[in-house]
Amino acid sequence: MSRGRIACLLGEDFEDSEFRIPCDHLSAAGWDVEIVGAEAGAELTGKQRRERVRVQKSIGAAKLEDYRALLIPGGYSPDHLRADARFVDLVRAFDAAAKPIAAVCHGPQLLLTAGLVKGRKLTAWPTVQGDLRQAGAEVSDEPVVVDRNWITSRKPADLDAFSRAFLGALGPPPA
Repeated sequence: MSRGRIACLLGEDFEDSEFRIPCDHLSAAGWDVEIVGAEAGAELTGKQRRERVRVQKSIGAAKLEDYRALLIPGGYSPDHLRADARFVDLVRAFDAAAKPIAAVCHGPQLLLTAGLVKGRKLTAWPTVQGDLRQAGAEVSDEPVVVDRNWITSRKPADLDAFSRAFLGALGPPPA
């Protein structure tokens, strides 16, 4: 039985492992991960060309109330997605509702573009960390940083710890 749905924001050239490893952990724990992209049915290819996934729901059809949490893998995907205001608006909505947002590597670029990082503690890929600091974030170069409803991580080597922290933030199954 499914514990609920997690929205995974994904665009071309996502980092393969940053998609696959957290999704496998979530699925093993009973969560359904739904791929949300620009166009339903589109096939997306990971940056390393190891993963190919089909978008299950278009960003125009994605609704906050349909999901328990949000996953934002890194790679070049977040940079592509943040150019579309609908993705940025959905990230803002998740944060306003205090639903868990898990972002790894370049994933925090969406939090940055949404104007949410000032005063928040997080981590990201080293080149993104400077941008976050410039925007007023408290950046810590650690494998995982949890700040209220945000779970952030730096890189593929951190993915098991990131996945465990994300599952912890999701809490026990609903009664």
